[in-house]
Amino acid sequence: MSDQAKEPNGTEKQLKFATKLLHFGSEIDSTTGASSVPIYQASTFHHEDVFNPPVHDYSRSGNPTRQALEDYIALLEGGVRGFAYSSGMAAISSTFMMLSAGDHMIVTEDVYGGTYRLLTSILNRLGIESTFVDMTELDQVKAALKPNTKAVYMETPSNPTLKITDIAAVTSWAKEHDLLTMLDNTFMTPYYQRPIELGVDIVLHSATKFLGGHSDVLAGLAVARTSSIGKQLKMLQNGLGTVLGVQDSWLLMRGMKTLQARMNHSENSAAVLAAWLQGRPDIQHVYYPGLLNHPGREIHEKQSKGYGAVVSFDVGSGERAKQVLNKVKIPLVAVSLGAVESILSYPAMMSHAAMPAEVRHERGITDGLLRFSVGLEDIDDLIADLDQALQG
Repeated sequence: MSDQAKEPNGTEKQLKFATKLLHFGSEIDSTTGASSVPIYQASTFHHEDVFNPPVHDYSRSGNPTRQALEDYIALLEGGVRGFAYSSGMAAISSTFMMLSAGDHMIVTEDVYGGTYRLLTSILNRLGIESTFVDMTELDQVKAALKPNTKAVYMETPSNPTLKITDIAAVTSWAKEHDLLTMLDNTFMTPYYQRPIELGVDIVLHSATKFLGGHSDVLAGLAVARTSSIGKQLKMLQNGLGTVLGVQDSWLLMRGMKTLQARMNHSENSAAVLAAWLQGRPDIQHVYYPGLLNHPGREIHEKQSKGYGAVVSFDVGSGERAKQVLNKVKIPLVAVSLGAVESILSYPAMMSHAAMPAEVRHERGITDGLLRFSVGLEDIDDLIADLDQALQG
C-alpha cells in the first residue's frame, strides 16, 4: 500500500507513522476480511498453469506472510524493498555478502559484539577486510579510506556507549567515493530515525528487539534504498536461505503494531532513569542521548525524533556491576533489549563478550558498564529496585 491515503475529495494526505503501523497494506486479508495477515504454513505452491507460474513457488524464495512483513518494514523505513531474516545477525551477514574477497569496509568502532565477531572471525577469513574507527570524528572515517574500500557500516547510537554518528555527513562523503552505506537502526527504529532519508543505502534491524518488543521472536530485517540494491539483497537472501519463518513473521508484525506506544512510554521512563543516575555520586558515567552533556546530542537531534529507551551507566567496577546484576528484582538480567519488560545487560560478559577485553576497554566498554533497556514498568518501581541493588 502507498503511504498516501485519499481524502473524500480525492486529495492525497500523508499518513502519520502511528497510522502506518496499523494500516500498512496487509492488515486485512483481501480474501476473507480477516483482521490479521494469514499464516501461510506452506513450503511450496501449486502451479495451476506451468506457463503462468504463481507469484510464490517455494517459501525460501517467497511466502505471502513473510512478504507482508517485508512490505511493512519497507513502508516504515521509506525504502523500496524489505527483507526478513532468521535473526539480526542473519540480516547483517547476508548483507555483508554483497562484498567480495579483497574488499574493505569502514566500521563503527564500538559496534555490536556479534557484528565485530562476524567481521574479525569469519569475513576476514574470506578476504573481506575491516577498519574500525570512531565515527563521531568524520576525519577518522575519511582517513580510513583505501583503494579497495567498498562500504561504510554505521551504528548510531552505538551499542552500548551510545556514540552518535552524523549520518548525513558520512553518507555524503561515501557517495563521493561510490561507497555503499549500511546502518544498524535497531536502537532507534524507524519511529525515531529514518536513515534512508539521510542517504543510507541499506538499513538493518535486529527485529528481535524494539520492533518485536516482547522477547518472544528472533528476527532480522533489511531495507534497500534503491531497486538495484534490492535485487542484490533478494538474490543473497534466496541464495543463502537466511529467511524468517512464517510463524515468526506473523508474530513480528503483531509486535510492530504497538511500536510507537511502547517507545513513547519507554523513552519517557528512560529519560527519568538517566537523570536519576546522573545525579548519583556513585555512578561514574551515564550514557543517554537525551542528557544535555551527551556527546553528539545536537547531531542526534538533527537526525532523530527521540532519544530511545536504552541507558548505559558505569558503576565503577566489574565487582559492583555483578553485585547489581544479582540484586535487581524487576528487570530481566539477560542478553537482548527492547522488550515490554526491562532488561539489564552486562556487555562485558554478554553482548560484547566476543570482543577481547583490551578492545572493549579501548572503546569505553568497561568492566563496570551496565546497559539498561527500559520497559513498560512504572519508573518509580524501576528506580527503587535499582537503588536497592546499588547499595553497598
